[in-house]
Amino acid sequence: MDDITDRLQEAIRAGRAPNLHGLVVIHDGRLVLEHYGSGVDFAWGRSLGRVDFGPETLHDIRSATKSVVALLYGIALDAGHVPAPSEPLLRHLPEYADTGRTELTIAHVLTMTLGLEWNEDVPYTSPANSEIAMELAPDRYRYLLERPRVEQAGTRWRYCGGASALLGRLIADGTGRPLPDFAREALFEPLGIAGAEWMAGDDGVASAASGLRLAPRDLARIGQCILARGDWHGRQVIPAGWLDEALRPRVEISPGFHYGYQWYLGSSGPVRWYAGMGNGSQRVFVVPERNVVIAIAGGNYDTGEQSTMPTTIVDDVILVNHPGQPMG
Repeated sequence: MDDITDRLQEAIRAGRAPNLHGLVVIHDGRLVLEHYGSGVDFAWGRSLGRVDFGPETLHDIRSATKSVVALLYGIALDAGHVPAPSEPLLRHLPEYADTGRTELTIAHVLTMTLGLEWNEDVPYTSPANSEIAMELAPDRYRYLLERPRVEQAGTRWRYCGGASALLGRLIADGTGRPLPDFAREALFEPLGIAGAEWMAGDDGVASAASGLRLAPRDLARIGQCILARGDWHGRQVIPAGWLDEALRPRVEISPGFHYGYQWYLGSSGPVRWYAGMGNGSQRVFVVPERNVVIAIAGGNYDTGEQSTMPTTIVDDVILVNHPGQPMG
């Protein structure tokens, strides 16, 4: 079946795209598919009840927030506000010098290779989850930096929302702006994104690990900017050199699946992609070889379908080559 809309409807009817709240597909800079559904949704753990989703409806992007924060780090680095990846972390957080983590660099933070004990495999409703425990701690950064060392830094990728929290702190300190304010001025407004929200912890600090809420259209705009090497209608919003660094394989997660600077690098068959991923099926895929961007919002929180549903969507649309409406 050649038609992308028909393929999507077939997947939905067959139950292979459960809890699909929103889908935006851009090909060659044109909107080729936009689909919205209905379903129960949450803002972090707070129930929103049943929501009828549409083009302007904000949605948690959960841990895809981390990938947006990495873009913000690159913008701040280009402006001279934050340290280079090679620099020691504690040089820029001197109040935590007593933790003794002198081996850590900014690159270890960007690649989640800190070598510290950290576990987010348990539900995010439990304080046994390291990210939740961090948010409950009096000082989230000290909580992370005082975790026991389990391996040499740079050795192995270990999923760690605390690493993203450190990046958010460095951006806020370096720019002198709260993370949401810097994001709005440096990334969202240039891309025409007006409706972003950023959830915060009890201390009022925006969560760099999972707090961003965007409409799928706007998540797709970010992906389209990446596909254009940081350019948006003639304005260089994200430094192209930073994208080269951030989207380069830095550490292997599993065979054929790598991590860059808070971005995942993988493939669908022979076709390579970059992706930001979040709990519940939140995804943005950038597929340079096909000039395609895919933004997905879903409600598969804490279930195995959070991975299988996006895989179905990507496999259904990855080779699409249809004309559509200009995306601008």
